Amino acid sequence: MHVTRRLVLVTSLVAITVCNVLPDQYEFPIGVTPDGWEIPTPRQSAVMARRILHLESIATLSSVFPHEKNASMDITENRPSGLAGAPIGLTEYYADCEPETGNPTILAVAIATTFKNSDAGSNVTLSLRWHPRDRKWRSAANLPRFALVGHLEEIPAYEAKDLGLKACFAKTHPDAVAWMPGNDIHESYWTRLVVDEVFWFGGFGDRAYIGWIPLDEWKNVTSKEISECRLPGEKVVSSSWREWL
Repeated sequence: MHVTRRLVLVTSLVAITVCNVLPDQYEFPIGVTPDGWEIPTPRQSAVMARRILHLESIATLSSVFPHEKNASMDITENRPSGLAGAPIGLTEYYADCEPETGNPTILAVAIATTFKNSDAGSNVTLSLRWHPRDRKWRSAANLPRFALVGHLEEIPAYEAKDLGLKACFAKTHPDAVAWMPGNDIHESYWTRLVVDEVFWFGGFGDRAYIGWIPLDEWKNVTSKEISECRLPGEKVVSSSWREWL
């Protein structure tokens, strides 16, 4: 614990440098850690998490079903009874359109369960994991993942326009243009996940930090740190799902 507290005091420059060599920890054999290896600090882990948020684009968004007396359900939904307080996690698109805040942008479809639960008062959690790009086998149990705990906040149309959300989101999810606000399919609107807490699981505990990341560390990661950080297997491959659209 004393060592961890001491290491938290490292400067941003050191965090950048160490983040660039952190992928080495994912190459150690299971149960083998080199002498002198130091567990990454919460700050270094925050930089890695922000890099993952920037590079990934699909995650699991979890919410909790409300008590039925608080729910405004369409009778056609046919939701089973007895779900009050039960969690549900569903895959959602997101984009890193407000990188200065660390709050991911989510395109909400009003009819979707997650957003109904949020409207009824549920907090939400966005769970992300890193997917290496180099196709080299690695233990998924040893790869970084994390959860952003917070709440959804609707973004007014004028602010969404000023932020350029349509172009930003379409760059990552070109198919989502079909259900952006103003479409003829579903009622939709822009939201941001306001991050209140961050839980990080960097990999095996003998080489990675596992625990809560202070919110100020999450928010204060700089664009320079994000751009200079490198994750394990961060290599652009020649093929992409977008090529099949």
